Amino acid sequence: MQYIKSILLLLAFTLASCNNSEKKVDSTESIASEKTEENIHLSKVQFENAKMEIGQLTEKPFAQTVQTSGVIDVPPQSRAMVSAFAGGYIKNTPLLIGSKVSKGQRLVTIENPEFITMQQNYMETVAQLSYLSSEYERQKTMLEENITSQKSFLKAESEYKTAVARSNSLKKNLQMLNINPASVAAGKIVSQVNIYSPIDGHVTQVFVNTGTYVSPADKIMEIINADHIHLELKVFEKDLLQLKKNQEILFSVPEASKEIFKGDVHLVGTSIDPNSRVAIIHGHIDEKDEQNFTAGMFVEAQIVTATTNHLALPEDAIVELEGKKYVLLVEKEDAEEFELHPVEVKPGETHNGFTRIKNAAALMKNSKFLTKGAFGLLQEEGAGGHSH
Repeated sequence: MQYIKSILLLLAFTLASCNNSEKKVDSTESIASEKTEENIHLSKVQFENAKMEIGQLTEKPFAQTVQTSGVIDVPPQSRAMVSAFAGGYIKNTPLLIGSKVSKGQRLVTIENPEFITMQQNYMETVAQLSYLSSEYERQKTMLEENITSQKSFLKAESEYKTAVARSNSLKKNLQMLNINPASVAAGKIVSQVNIYSPIDGHVTQVFVNTGTYVSPADKIMEIINADHIHLELKVFEKDLLQLKKNQEILFSVPEASKEIFKGDVHLVGTSIDPNSRVAIIHGHIDEKDEQNFTAGMFVEAQIVTATTNHLALPEDAIVELEGKKYVLLVEKEDAEEFELHPVEVKPGETHNGFTRIKNAAALMKNSKFLTKGAFGLLQEEGAGGHSH
């Protein structure tokens, strides 16, 4: 308290010296607070000019939360890793990271002489199939009329069914390469094939360049659809039993901003990692905020498990001096001024701009406090006094 006295006395002397040296300053703009013993006299003019505010202790809800962290992610069906069904050289790749793509849009073109061989084999098989089908039907009719042997019929049947299986296999391979089997059967052969996007989204990674050789196991690019992004949070085993569906999530992206966003718990993991002892919580993000995020962002989050009401003051009402926290109590008020008295408080958690006062029981519930401007009155003016 002696420290507060010193600041306030110094402030009074400073103001007096400033008023003597700056006679041209309008009196309504000068600071009119002064110290009388332990109280501060704050004029109504100063109060209004500084846009200060007076308030009372108010019951406010404070959240009990579980602290956690995690990432912004997308569902498995919204993430596609594109690869080729057959090896080849990248002939053309027009897309860059960040490019928007639609389902069915061409992503890359691959070239390989083996594609020609595959189509030739299909054409030959289709041609053989016509003959083998006729021979099979002929042998079947002759067997029924006892004109041919069972052995000859079985040979024709085997050759025909083998050709059908081979034809179907080659046809499926061509379809997987986005080559039209009907066009091939009609004699149209291509050496290049296109790979198309399986989903709507944006290109997030590209693993190849023009001229790169890719095998069927190689990744070509990744596409993510961020329309249904969600939170994947890691929660320790000890906190798991407190969590359930629909609980509110308050989270931030510390690398991007301090802004707090909202979501809710959608799924609580039912298994715990044996090494880290954590479970995964799946959370939905408020629709109005979804467009602010990209998959992979790190988040810090609080899951609200319960709320309790406590007496609180706006956080701006509390000032720290020499490691202690004070508020300015309005002891008297008349038409000209407020008489304020510093009172030490024990603040608790802060939520939605209000700070819980743990020792609120020691204060009169109907008491009035300077809720806006206390910091400037006790600290900024004190600093100004030192500068003079």
